[in-house]
Amino acid sequence: MIRRLWNDDCGSGLLTGEWLFLFAILVLGLITGLVAVRQALLSELIETAQAILALNQSYSFSGQSNCESSTAGSSASDTTNTISDASVSASTASINQPPCD
Repeated sequence: MIRRLWNDDCGSGLLTGEWLFLFAILVLGLITGLVAVRQALLSELIETAQAILALNQSYSFSGQSNCESSTAGSSASDTTNTISDASVSASTASINQPPCD
Protein backbone atom coordinates (compact mmCIF):
# COMPACT_ATOMS: atom_id res chain seq x y z
CA MET A 1 0.00 0.00 0.00
CA ILE A 2 2.86 2.41 0.75
CA ARG A 3 4.52 1.53 -2.55
CA ARG A 4 1.24 2.14 -4.37
CA LEU A 5 0.84 5.57 -2.67
CA TRP A 6 4.46 6.40 -3.44
CA ASN A 7 4.06 5.62 -7.13
CA ASP A 8 0.64 7.26 -7.43
CA ASP A 9 0.92 10.40 -9.58
CA CYS A 10 -2.79 11.12 -9.61
CA GLY A 11 -3.13 11.51 -5.87
CA SER A 12 -2.89 14.96 -4.35
CA GLY A 13 -1.74 13.83 -0.89
CA LEU A 14 1.94 13.87 -1.76
CA LEU A 15 1.66 17.14 -3.65
CA THR A 16 -0.10 18.83 -0.75
CA GLY A 17 2.68 17.80 1.59
CA GLU A 18 5.29 19.11 -0.83
CA TRP A 19 3.50 22.44 -1.12
CA LEU A 20 3.20 22.78 2.66
CA PHE A 21 6.90 22.03 3.04
CA LEU A 22 7.78 24.57 0.34
CA PHE A 23 5.59 27.29 1.85
CA ALA A 24 7.00 26.66 5.34
CA ILE A 25 10.54 27.09 4.02
CA LEU A 26 9.56 30.23 2.11
CA VAL A 27 7.82 31.79 5.12
CA LEU A 28 10.79 31.12 7.39
CA GLY A 29 13.18 32.54 4.79
CA LEU A 30 10.98 35.60 4.32
CA ILE A 31 10.84 36.29 8.06
CA THR A 32 14.62 36.04 8.42
CA GLY A 33 15.15 38.23 5.37
CA LEU A 34 12.80 40.91 6.70
CA VAL A 35 14.56 40.88 10.07
CA ALA A 36 17.90 41.39 8.30
CA VAL A 37 16.45 44.30 6.27
CA ARG A 38 15.03 45.87 9.44
CA GLN A 39 18.39 45.66 11.23
CA ALA A 40 20.25 47.15 8.26
CA LEU A 41 17.75 50.01 8.00
CA LEU A 42 17.98 50.77 11.72
CA SER A 43 21.77 50.76 11.52
CA GLU A 44 21.76 53.26 8.65
CA LEU A 45 19.25 55.53 10.39
CA ILE A 46 21.32 55.53 13.58
CA GLU A 47 24.47 56.41 11.62
CA THR A 48 22.62 59.25 9.87
CA ALA A 49 21.33 60.65 13.18
CA GLN A 50 24.81 60.52 14.71
CA ALA A 51 26.26 62.33 11.69
CA ILE A 52 23.64 65.09 12.00
CA LEU A 53 24.29 65.47 15.73
CA ALA A 54 28.03 65.78 15.06
CA LEU A 55 27.62 68.86 12.84
CA ASN A 56 29.37 71.92 14.28
CA GLN A 57 28.19 75.36 13.21
CA SER A 58 30.66 77.43 15.22
CA TYR A 59 32.24 80.48 13.64
CA SER A 60 34.40 83.45 14.59
CA PHE A 61 36.01 86.42 12.91
CA SER A 62 38.07 89.22 14.31
CA GLY A 63 37.29 92.88 13.95
CA GLN A 64 39.25 95.38 11.92
CA SER A 65 40.16 98.92 12.78
CA ASN A 66 42.03 101.84 11.34
CA CYS A 67 42.22 105.51 12.18
CA GLU A 68 38.86 106.34 10.61
CA SER A 69 36.62 103.43 11.62
CA SER A 70 36.46 100.05 13.22
CA THR A 71 34.32 96.94 13.09
CA ALA A 72 33.79 94.54 15.91
CA GLY A 73 34.50 90.86 15.67
CA SER A 74 31.97 88.19 16.33
CA SER A 75 31.88 84.56 17.30
CA ALA A 76 29.40 81.85 18.05
CA SER A 77 30.03 78.50 19.63
CA ASP A 78 27.86 75.51 18.91
CA THR A 79 28.18 72.65 21.35
CA THR A 80 27.05 69.26 20.17
CA ASN A 81 23.99 67.45 21.50
CA THR A 82 22.53 70.40 23.41
CA ILE A 83 19.32 72.27 22.80
CA SER A 84 18.67 75.38 24.86
CA ASP A 85 15.17 76.67 25.56
CA ALA A 86 16.24 79.59 27.78
CA SER A 87 15.94 83.14 26.54
CA VAL A 88 19.05 85.22 25.96
CA SER A 89 19.35 88.40 27.97
CA ALA A 90 20.61 91.64 26.47
CA SER A 91 24.25 92.51 27.03
CA THR A 92 25.71 95.91 27.65
CA ALA A 93 28.23 97.28 25.20
CA SER A 94 31.18 99.47 26.00
CA ILE A 95 32.66 101.68 23.31
CA ASN A 96 36.31 102.64 23.51
CA GLN A 97 37.44 104.77 20.60
CA PRO A 98 41.02 105.95 20.79
CA PRO A 99 41.63 109.32 19.15
CA CYS A 100 43.32 109.23 15.76
CA ASP A 101 45.70 111.74 14.19
